[in-house]
Amino acid sequence: MADSARRVLVLGATGYIGSRLVPELLDRGYVVTAASSRQPTPERFSWGHQVDWVRCDVTDESDVEVALEGVDAVCYLVHSLSSRGFSETDRLGAETVRRGVDAAGVSRLVYLSGLVPQVPRDQLSEHITSRLEVEEELLASTASSVALRAGVVIGAGSTSFEVIRQLGSLLVFQPIPLWLRSRVQPISATDAVRALVEALEPGSTLTGAVDIGGPDVLRYPRLLAAYARAARLLRIRIPVAMIPTPVAAVGTAGLVQAPFWTVNALVESLRHDMVCRPGATWVPADGVALIDVREAMRRAVKGEVGTAEAPLPSDPDWTRQRAPVLDALHAPRTVRAGASLAWHRLRQLSD
Repeated sequence: MADSARRVLVLGATGYIGSRLVPELLDRGYVVTAASSRQPTPERFSWGHQVDWVRCDVTDESDVEVALEGVDAVCYLVHSLSSRGFSETDRLGAETVRRGVDAAGVSRLVYLSGLVPQVPRDQLSEHITSRLEVEEELLASTASSVALRAGVVIGAGSTSFEVIRQLGSLLVFQPIPLWLRSRVQPISATDAVRALVEALEPGSTLTGAVDIGGPDVLRYPRLLAAYARAARLLRIRIPVAMIPTPVAAVGTAGLVQAPFWTVNALVESLRHDMVCRPGATWVPADGVALIDVREAMRRAVKGEVGTAEAPLPSDPDWTRQRAPVLDALHAPRTVRAGASLAWHRLRQLSD
């Protein structure tokens, strides 16, 4: 149980992980300052009136200075993946926050980073390179700092899961590039939040770069199969020889509702294994077993209320399938997914 006087600033509180972390912190007695880059809208969240809100552009020194007032710990959950040129924006944000944290004398800084493949740095994707740059900047703070490195987060509303869900729902026959044999170690949304909460606890011994992942290591085609099994869908995966990474990225982006640059960055990161490093992997202090892929997928597909894997009303519109008439008619999942994608594209054209 946290000291009730301990105040945590959550940068990116309205995002996928932030919106699930904040209520956990409140339940443990923390005082929370919730920061977002846009004008706060407390009514979007069940916990919206239990926190102090602040509008904070992490690249703006004055915004950061105001947000850090009276703060004991900072949780940094900000990423600009949905926009082109995100690397420079993320680098500037990390530099600005690190300087602000040092000037304010904040005691603890926690960052949710990404798993880093064990390959030469010049072979990393732009997405992973950017995460690593942000991590290195924040770990240079005078505060006690930790970067928790996560790969695929399984939960309804998570970008990684929603790409898997939307592809798995739409395509009965799924072309799989032969180069897509990399291994991945997913983590449930519940366990990702658990790791962040533990890292924010007073006296936490987690420091430096720590990998967080679930108990299962599998290849990407098996991850698609795990979703199909949880959703009770018959899907056929077909190995395809010649699909260059850029083509795969554009094709995937065209078949899902996620922002183009987000999908493009994620697909570029599929070339290498995304698994935890032996000896540098989080072991929960409470001794509770980590959730496996099968259970995490089941929760996410079912939308199990009371778990971090369930969807929230505050999740982005693109994460929801919108075909109510076809749902009522019990149309095949592929038809419903196609109709939802078409409706999404029409809305984009009209905006």
